[in-house]
Amino acid sequence: MLWCPFIDIEDQSGSEAVQLRWRRAADVAEVLAAAPEPAYVGTDELVPVPCVLHPEQVREYPAEHDLDPGLAGRIGSWDEDGDTGYRGALSVAPGWKAGGWAAPFTFRDSGGPEELRCGQCSDVGEPLLTLDHAEWNAETVSWRPVEEAHDASTTPTEVSVGLGSTLQFYACPTDPRHPPVTVMQ
Repeated sequence: MLWCPFIDIEDQSGSEAVQLRWRRAADVAEVLAAAPEPAYVGTDELVPVPCVLHPEQVREYPAEHDLDPGLAGRIGSWDEDGDTGYRGALSVAPGWKAGGWAAPFTFRDSGGPEELRCGQCSDVGEPLLTLDHAEWNAETVSWRPVEEAHDASTTPTEVSVGLGSTLQFYACPTDPRHPPVTVMQ
């Protein structure tokens, strides 16, 4: 994914500000010893600090609004604490992730979940990549990798797309060449 952070993506959803490029690892002929430095950095918070990331597969469940109403009601009756209950500990994992369930903040004024559609063919987009403001909730152990110390940074890359903001990219399921739809909340 290539993203030009000098273009306000909230106003350019589905534009050339974000481009998806697909390639196979086998096609990479020469691996760079060091990542190239950008020629110009407008905002330091958009440049990752050198670090080692260990992607892991986790099981997450959908947000309550994506559940059958009966099941959502039953969960709501036992989920008194949203931070450590279903919402905070089981559904919609925070952090940087590929795929998964969409965050529950993409709502229209009518109160229902918004279907984010491809700008070229109108198909409903699928969550492709989420860049969350934190990898886990520092107040709980939920979603924190077991190997991370209690005082570990909740933002290991030190990338911040906005104070407390989450940036999501939705891909067109019909044609991966269509520009992704972006949402920032």
